[in-house]
Amino acid sequence: MISMPLQPVPEVDEILSTAEAVALPMRTRFRGQTVREAVIFQGPAGWAEFAPFSEYGPDESAQWLASGIQAAFQGLGAPLRTAVPVNATIPAVSPSRVEAVLARYGEAVPAVKIKVAEPGQSRQDDVDRVAEVRRLLPRAALRVDANGGWSIPEAVAALGDITQAAGGLEYAEQPVAGVEPLARLREQLATAGLEVPIAADEAVRKAEDPLRVAQLGAANLIVVKAPPLGGVDRALDLVRQAGLPAVVSSALDTSVGLTAGLALAARLPQLPFACGLGTVTLFDGELVDEPLVPVSGTLDVPTQSGQICAPAPVPELMQRHRITGPRRRWWFDRVRAAHQVLAS
Repeated sequence: MISMPLQPVPEVDEILSTAEAVALPMRTRFRGQTVREAVIFQGPAGWAEFAPFSEYGPDESAQWLASGIQAAFQGLGAPLRTAVPVNATIPAVSPSRVEAVLARYGEAVPAVKIKVAEPGQSRQDDVDRVAEVRRLLPRAALRVDANGGWSIPEAVAALGDITQAAGGLEYAEQPVAGVEPLARLREQLATAGLEVPIAADEAVRKAEDPLRVAQLGAANLIVVKAPPLGGVDRALDLVRQAGLPAVVSSALDTSVGLTAGLALAARLPQLPFACGLGTVTLFDGELVDEPLVPVSGTLDVPTQSGQICAPAPVPELMQRHRITGPRRRWWFDRVRAAHQVLAS
């Protein structure tokens, strides 16, 4: 597990004094979500977000709170670049819906990440979805994300068919679960003559030792997300230690939380891949006047006085999406439980 930040942790009452729980409806089911819930709070350095998925316990959620604390109380730092290239993201939709999803990203999309291995769908569903993206965007780099949903034999077979439909893949993200299985999959792909670079996501952020991917040669690159890795500074340190190319991705954040991912991408010394930070297009509603939606394949990095800073939520929009009652108490209790882990 990544160690906790060394900076002082503010009192939980200070965090909750500005906090609001919100729920944003989604246009399309994504990662099993139809509504994205989060806690938004403010500190002296700006606004921040705490949004671990509902199945995460206090230990894992503490990383997300550490990330939010950095954004709100310590700041996100100064950028090395003012804009970040962003890929489009295609959920596990039917081919007939692909064009409408892509339209939300505008023109000049440099790359597309396509969800595959969705429970209840077939390999042919994945192939057809990828083929439709390739038809619509013949020059874009294509990558697929299985979220660890295949076995090793399934991954070899599926990636063979998908690679053919795509005319080549930029990479396959977490085709199988775990670190050692990824290493074995790379061996099997080489034996099968399939040149598919492998990206590790869950094998980095959910592993007891996130550097084991690099040590075992289990992946060609790593996917990094600021919230589950404990914040921008911790994620930057992980990339440095791993010594592998990195692509920055969203944790299905609102525009407030997405700024941490943008800060990570903006501060990496090298940024060889378009980043998975266009997920605000999946929401049917937002908390800010100008949501962080990519234009012509890029996102501008929001700054104030030379420092990266999240856009401020609009009070009317916060009120519109506010969670009340027992669910609000449930979210605030999660903040308290995660804070207890950090404080200890």
